[in-house]
Amino acid sequence: MEPLGATTVFLVICVSCLLFLSTWRKMPGSGKLPPGPVAFPLVGNMLQLRKKSLPLHVEELSRTYGPIFTIYLGSERVVVLHGYDIVKEALVGLGDEFSGRGSMPLFERAAQRSGIAFTNGEQWRQLRRFAITTLRDFGMGKKSIEERIQEETRFMVERLRNTH
Repeated sequence: MEPLGATTVFLVICVSCLLFLSTWRKMPGSGKLPPGPVAFPLVGNMLQLRKKSLPLHVEELSRTYGPIFTIYLGSERVVVLHGYDIVKEALVGLGDEFSGRGSMPLFERAAQRSGIAFTNGEQWRQLRRFAITTLRDFGMGKKSIEERIQEETRFMVERLRNTH
C-alpha cells in the first residue's frame, strides 16, 4: 500500500471513530439526562428544529418527551424546561442549583474571568453581593440617589472648571 493511501485510510478511520464516539455520547439513556430526540453528530438537533415556529415545536417536543427534555444545539447539550409550573419549581424551589450561569468560553477568555457579567459560581455570588451592597449604600431604590448624583455632578463640574 502506498504511503498516501495509508494516511487517507488512517484519517478516515479516525474521523469515523470520532463521529461514532460523539453519537454514542449523545444516545438517550447515557447519564442522568432527561429524554429527548436523537441528535446527529456535530450538528445535534439543529436540523430537526423548525426555526420559523420554534415555540410551537418546543411545545410539541414537551408533549412527546415531557416538560423537561434534552436537545443538542451543535455539540452543546441543552436541558429545556417547558411550562410555568416546572420553571417556577426550578427557579423558586431549587434556586441554589439553578442560580449559576452557563459556561461561555469566548467571554471568559475576553474578560479573563473577572467582572460581574462574565463570571460564574462562587466568584459571581461574591461580586453580586458586593455590587448590591454598594449600590444600596449609594441609595439604590430610594429617591435620595438622584439628589446624591446631582450633588456629586456639581462637585465634579466645579473641579473641572477649576482646572481650566
